[in-house]
Amino acid sequence: MSAKHPSILAVAVPGSIVEFLQGNEPHLAWVEEASGDKLRLYTVNKRETKLAVTRLLPWLGPRFEGRFNREAVLEKLREHAARREELAAALDPLEIWELAQGEVTQASAVWFAGLAFENPDVDQVAAMGRALLGMKTHFKFQPPNFEVYSSETVERRLAEAEALRERELVITAGQAFFHDLWTGWASGRRQDPAKLTARLDSGAAEKLAGLLRGLMADPDNQELALLWQHLRKGLPEHPCLPLILAMEWGIVPPHHNALLDRAGYSEGDAWSHDFAPDIERIKNEFTVRREEPEATRFVSVDSPTTRDIDDAFHVEKTATGWRVGMALARPSFAWDFESPLGRAVWRRASSLYLPEGVSHMLPEAIGCGLFSLTAGEDRPALVLEWLLDDAGDILTFAPRLGWVRVAANLTYEAVERGLNDGSAGPDIAAAHALAEKLRLSRILRGAVVIDRPEPKICLTGPPESPIVDTSLPEEHPKAQVTVSELMILANASIAAWAEKQGITLYHRVQDISIPPGFAGVWTDPVDMHRVIKQLTAATLEVKPGKHASLAAKAYAPITSPLRRISDLINMAQVESVLEAGAPRFTREEMAANLALVTSRMDAVGQMQRMRPRYWKLVFMREHCREREFAATVVEDCGQFAAMTLTDLQLFVRCGRELLGANMQVGRAFLLRLGKVDPLTNEFRVLGAREAQEETPAESGGWPVIVDRAQ
Repeated sequence: MSAKHPSILAVAVPGSIVEFLQGNEPHLAWVEEASGDKLRLYTVNKRETKLAVTRLLPWLGPRFEGRFNREAVLEKLREHAARREELAAALDPLEIWELAQGEVTQASAVWFAGLAFENPDVDQVAAMGRALLGMKTHFKFQPPNFEVYSSETVERRLAEAEALRERELVITAGQAFFHDLWTGWASGRRQDPAKLTARLDSGAAEKLAGLLRGLMADPDNQELALLWQHLRKGLPEHPCLPLILAMEWGIVPPHHNALLDRAGYSEGDAWSHDFAPDIERIKNEFTVRREEPEATRFVSVDSPTTRDIDDAFHVEKTATGWRVGMALARPSFAWDFESPLGRAVWRRASSLYLPEGVSHMLPEAIGCGLFSLTAGEDRPALVLEWLLDDAGDILTFAPRLGWVRVAANLTYEAVERGLNDGSAGPDIAAAHALAEKLRLSRILRGAVVIDRPEPKICLTGPPESPIVDTSLPEEHPKAQVTVSELMILANASIAAWAEKQGITLYHRVQDISIPPGFAGVWTDPVDMHRVIKQLTAATLEVKPGKHASLAAKAYAPITSPLRRISDLINMAQVESVLEAGAPRFTREEMAANLALVTSRMDAVGQMQRMRPRYWKLVFMREHCREREFAATVVEDCGQFAAMTLTDLQLFVRCGRELLGANMQVGRAFLLRLGKVDPLTNEFRVLGAREAQEETPAESGGWPVIVDRAQ
């Protein structure tokens, strides 16, 4: 390359033109004074400034001799600025990058200018420098040189630049869009989401929708956190903000169950369509291995809407006690836990029974069809057999595999009616008599029975605006105790049998001490609250241990294999031992899988607890202006009283000053409620009066207490 053009200077001197970066843009200036490494400049924008020499861009010049007034200086600056802009606009930095590829990894602006100009002057060098500065995806300015990026780096940076550009577009459009959605929700004057969406670029709309869905599934998603932080500027703090925006937009329906998103749980049965090959394999194996059913007359007892029938029983009264048989559905018969369907069911973990509908753990073709103990159909089963003495103590117990044909699918209502009027068959009558013996025996051993019926929640009307109604559930105490005691007998018996056989099962363990006087059946709200405070939740464990409130030395759930993953796994363990002499999973494998089973069952269990509460609060919100809600004081907590809304089975803390001087545990009140927010799971108690009073309390001046579920 030839020598540098004379217009290019080595150092900045008075009378020379220089450039520096400000706001990421090159700016021209005239050097008025140079003192060491400090310069006094007059810029093209008519401003005087002081600048360190190190701040200058590495193309200096030209220099002008003589004296120039400010107007003449500005004329020179503008002349060279215009020329440099014109030259830079004519350059193709991509072509320069392609020419430099393989030649150099870094070079000066002078070298690059030599690729486009012959013996380039300072304006041409500056133009090249400007062009390269504007091509940050291909060049990196490392003063005094430009680094040439490799093609791999360029490809990555182009993708990053495009992602940044798209993000900026999304942020710009999304902030206003989200603000309009929120304002419509907060004011109650919802805007047309279709018109709002029409203002968005299709790509931005897709990204915004994906953002909201991602945050509903994982509010702590770190990949979305930065974008969400920009988009939510100007919006108030609200724990359900993504859900509210998604509902207002219409990408999810009103009353959307965000707990399903967080748990990764697909409602309904559509999810099972992806596993048609697995389902077909199971059906084929069912047909090939079909056997003749045994003659025992098993009957099941469930609600009339139950389709996944897990269990059926047969009880005979003998001269010395009872002979009991129980058939349990056996979906493990052809189950592959490692198949695509098997892994999906691991994550579903449990069936969901919600007011808006049932979502089964297993595909309905299997759980409600092929393996459900439907009357008149041949089904594989785990058959449990007992001989018990007159007191209900177990004399013998043995499980075996077989096929059954259930004689009848009875309902709680029909069984209750038969037990009350004497029309129940001898097997049902014997089962109830045994159940009473079993319950009494458990209570004498320290069992605690909390009889707290949950209200029935009924949704009618269109899904987007359902009418919520609640009612007390129909009580069938004799039928329900018959079924529940036989289930406890089965789960406790299989746990004891497995421990003797050295078989690892999952156990429900509640290793606590029940205080004296706490055993029994509790129905009063005060008693129930007092007893529940002494209990802790049972945990799922590999090692057997006592279940204190059931008065069981060990308890391994196996009676609901169509509905719970723990029961399905236990069923597979027992089946494999009876069929092949060894369990399906080793103790180490059971222990390794325990965390997944527990976490998934906890996630689904939270939905089962919280979703009915959501609908209760929706009901309260709709009716709080027109009615009061019955409540009972269950505990004196000093400045607060713990109360139970007796009809809705909701717990609330109420300020003592609201209840007056007559507040005492067990007293009934009627509560007046204010704002109810189902999304945040809170409601406000505005006032209270004793239930015996006939005159309602005067309105106005009520203290406000906020109850938030812990």
